[in-house]
Amino acid sequence: MKNAWKVVLIVFVGVLAVLLMGVFGVQGFQNKAISYEEQVNTAESDIKVQEKRRVDLVYNLADCVKQYDKHESETLKAIADGRGGSSGDVENVTTAISAVSEAYPELKSNQNYKELMNELSMTENLIAEYRSNYNKQVKSYRRYVRAFPQRFFLNMLGYEIQDFKLLDYGATEDAPQNLFGE
Repeated sequence: MKNAWKVVLIVFVGVLAVLLMGVFGVQGFQNKAISYEEQVNTAESDIKVQEKRRVDLVYNLADCVKQYDKHESETLKAIADGRGGSSGDVENVTTAISAVSEAYPELKSNQNYKELMNELSMTENLIAEYRSNYNKQVKSYRRYVRAFPQRFFLNMLGYEIQDFKLLDYGATEDAPQNLFGE
């Protein structure tokens, strides 16, 4: 009888261990699905951050262009006024242009414009990369929650499968017009 008691105890511990492994294994399916879900949400958030950055850059770029245009216009008016006030002497115009070029050897807003355009280009590339990553994450999530046995156990646990949509890359064919509202 001593041996029978030991056998019953070993069988009981073995069954308990198998049940616990089964419970943790089934729960592991749900945990992995939640992990995939979080990866999709993070990828979506990355896109939104870059889209916000794009909007900020476009507004800064528009302001830069407006300021550069205003400065250029004022400079040209000053040159024209300088020419109009004189007797039409070419020497006076050359002096005025030389004075402007000495005062502004490299127009700073032009460099700002180039930097903003470069930043905008990099941001657009990042957005494209993040969109691609988002679609990959959605595909991984869908593949996981649809596969057997995960699908069976996730349904059994009451896990609500998310319906993430793939991003469409369709761009509008018409370019934006009248950017400066004038």
